Amino acid sequence: MKIRFEFWPTLAFTVVMVSWVTFAASFLFLKKPPSPPDKKRDPSSIVGIVLQGISYLIVWTIRRAWFTPVLSLGKSIEVAQAILTMVLAAGSVWLCVLAIRTLGQQWSLAARVVEGHKLVTQGPYSVVRNPIYTGMLGMLVATGLAVSHWIGLLIALIVFSIGTAIRVRAEAALLRETFGEEFENYARKVPAVIPYVI
Repeated sequence: MKIRFEFWPTLAFTVVMVSWVTFAASFLFLKKPPSPPDKKRDPSSIVGIVLQGISYLIVWTIRRAWFTPVLSLGKSIEVAQAILTMVLAAGSVWLCVLAIRTLGQQWSLAARVVEGHKLVTQGPYSVVRNPIYTGMLGMLVATGLAVSHWIGLLIALIVFSIGTAIRVRAEAALLRETFGEEFENYARKVPAVIPYVI
């Protein structure tokens, strides 16, 4: 199979790959202060993590020909798709890094509350309650726009949404139990994942 190298899709793919390396490095190498002991943990959030991981696998494996636009609707649409893809990838990584830094020692993969846990509502948490999931969603969409067949992206979005809903519910239940009315007031004002929407 011959690989075509179209400029804008190739540039978008390159930016997405650099963003993935930065995204992975932010989780692996970002200096995190020592974490206090868990006060309470919800293991059901692991199911959500697995589903989110599967969504990334889907978006990478149900793909179209390399370095081609997701939709061929003319040059101006191709350029717009590529720019959207690059902005989404870079912005998503920036959001995740900022959110992890804001959480500090309270950050973890699984839903938990630690000793001395504080309800974080500043920085990116003033816009959405789960900015790391927002960034992960952005990376999923950017990757789909860069490499996936539109059907693969659609399936991945459905699986990701289910996994994210599980994680959001698990974390909200822990925070509601820990912070009560303070969390309820915060949850009423700030959407869970998508700014100004849900």
